Formats: sequence, C-alpha cells, structure tokens
Amino acid sequence: MRKLLAATLGVLSAIGGFVDIGDLVAASQAGARFGMGHAWVLLAGVVGICAYAEMAGRIAAVSGRAVFDLVRERLGARVALVNLLASYLVTVLTLAAELGGVALALRLASGLPYLVWVPVAGFAVWLVLWRMRFPVMERVWGLTGLALVVFAVALFALPTDWAGLAASAVHPTAGGFGWGAYWFVAVALFASTVSPYEVVFFSSGGVEERWNAADLADARLSVLVGFPVGGFLALSLVATAAVVFHPTGVTLDRLDQVAEPAALAFGAVGLAVAALAFFAVTFGAALETGLSAAYAAAQYFGWQWGKRVRPREAARFHTVLLVSILLGVLVLLTAVDPVTLTEYMLIVSAVTLPLTYLPILIVANDRTYLGDRVNGRLLNLLGAVFLLLIVAASLAAIPLAITTRMGQ
Repeated sequence: MRKLLAATLGVLSAIGGFVDIGDLVAASQAGARFGMGHAWVLLAGVVGICAYAEMAGRIAAVSGRAVFDLVRERLGARVALVNLLASYLVTVLTLAAELGGVALALRLASGLPYLVWVPVAGFAVWLVLWRMRFPVMERVWGLTGLALVVFAVALFALPTDWAGLAASAVHPTAGGFGWGAYWFVAVALFASTVSPYEVVFFSSGGVEERWNAADLADARLSVLVGFPVGGFLALSLVATAAVVFHPTGVTLDRLDQVAEPAALAFGAVGLAVAALAFFAVTFGAALETGLSAAYAAAQYFGWQWGKRVRPREAARFHTVLLVSILLGVLVLLTAVDPVTLTEYMLIVSAVTLPLTYLPILIVANDRTYLGDRVNGRLLNLLGAVFLLLIVAASLAAIPLAITTRMGQ
C-alpha cells in the first residue's frame, strides 16, 4: 500500500498532463474525427514523458533541487529568463483553461451558467493550495481523477467494434477532414500529453516530498505507474468518442458532448460519474498549473518556495500563486469560450515545448549535479529521439494552425 501511495504524485502529474481540460478536448475530438488514428500519439507521449519525468525526478532526488532551480545555474540567467517567461505564459493560459474546465464541470452538474462558477473555482483552487498539505492534495485529487475509468468501462457497455477500433489504430485515415486537420489534431494531442508544467510540477513535488537518492525507486514507481495510467485514461476518451461519434461524423465542441458516451452506457449514473471525473481532473490540473507557475518564478529568482514552508516564510511564492490564479479568472471573465481557449493554449504550448525539455536533458547529463546518476546511453537515445519529436511539433504547430484554420 505504501508503494502505491508513493505513486500518487505521478498519478496527479499525469492527470494534469494527460487528462486535463486539454486532453478532454483534444482526445475526444481526435476520436470523433479520426477514430483511433491518433493512438500512436498517446503511446509516443507516454514513453517520452516517462523518460523525461524520470530524469526530472532523479534530478530532484539526487541533487535535492528542482529542475528549474538548476536551469538558471546551468544555462545562465538570460537563457533561463526566456525559459521562465515562456513557461509562465503557457502555464497561466493553461491555468485559465483548467479553471474554465472546473466551471464547465460544475455547470454540467448544476445547470447554472459556467461564468457563475469561474470565481468560485478560482477561490476554491487558491484555498486548497493555501490550506491543504501537499501529500493530502496529491492523493485526494490524483486518486479522485481515476473516476475517468468510467469511459474505459463504458466501452464494454457500448456497441463497440473492437476489430474496427484496432484497424483504425493500425491504419489511420484522414477521412473527409484531410491530412492537414489530422496532423493539427496530432500536434494538439501531443502537446496535451507533454505539457511543460508536468515536469516542473513533478520535479518540484519531489523536493516537496523530500526525496533523496534512497527514494529513487519510489520516484521511478511514481513515473511508471502514474503516467501510463494517465495515458490509458486518455486512450479511453479517444476510444469512446470513436465508438459514439466517429460513425456519424460529429465534431465535438462542448464538454457535455465529451460526457455523452458515459451517459449512453450507464444513464444518469454514468453522467454523474463523468461530471465528477471532469471536476476532479480539471481541479487537480488547476492545482498543478497554479503551483507550477509559482514554482518556476520562485526557483528562478531564488525565493523561498513550497507548500512545506509556512506562507509567511514564502510570501513571494504565494503572491505569485495568487496573482496567477487571478489572471486565470480574469481571462475567463472576458467570456472567452474555455474550449476555444484550450485549443489555442495547446498550440502555444507546442511551440514552447523545446524550451522545457532540452534543459532537462542537459542537466540530466551533468555530473556536477548527479555524479554517477547521469543518464545512461539508452535513456539519452530515447531522450534525443523524443526531443526531435518535440521540435517537429513545435515547428509544425503554427503553420498547421494557420493552414487548417485551427483544424477545421
């Protein structure tokens, strides 16, 4: 049981990365439009994020310092400042999208307009981050997010053509949408699985939990359990959307549509579980992104940081946290559609991915910090191949967004 609980940091990180509002939108749209044709994207994302999360966790455990803390020291203040500005912009946009997801989940449960819930969501996220201890937070929200398994179970209650799903995964087709739209969705889905804040949060969370070299096994377990679980849940969203919507050619643009497969399979109970899952994963991701924004700023400037520290002793860290949440709320109060915001956020995220992942690979090979715990040849090969995918996604994101008019 202790080993399983040790994996909850990875589960929460994965919930925030694989099945936050970005993936609820991107995975469901991928399934509705292209069936299982993007399953390979999720597989690549799981393998890559496991490799880099392992590096980030090992850096935290061996050096006792978070990745962003070392980036400035290793690469210099100017390069790290570019990294910080890009990371903070993407993370705040993501935080706004997650708060919008919380509000949409509450609308799904209550019927009230989502804008009514936006300030409530912002206050609730801030209150949890202010008062709830880190281990409790990761276990409550990480494990509650597993309610998304209702979509995996729904596949057995729906008229699922398993052979057809497998065939569409092995032989992707663009259908009537075109290959441009196919690759746009692939880039958006990829960006949702490897969001930059995931590794910032995971590494900083390891420091929060006071990992050391003796905890490397627990850190790896957290990676190897948490992130594949997140990938499996995301794949379930793709599959249920493929079963319910792909045959009719429906394009999803609302969160209640994402919940429809669970409702068709299990009625009102399925809808209630889906609403709970949507609330849990978006709320958990809002916690993760809020902390990640504050972690990055505090680690760059050398401030005291973390939930393990009393707020009065880390006042600047908590100020950045509060300001980030307020910015997210203000973005939503402009009445921007959270789903549309999510789609644009994923493209911005894709563009900035190399700024997060290249420094991790560099630090993970620095014996000054890791001694003989640096990457081996196999992990470096895997990291390099994945970095090439990240660069390709980064270069393709904006041209695909323009030429396909955001995947239309």
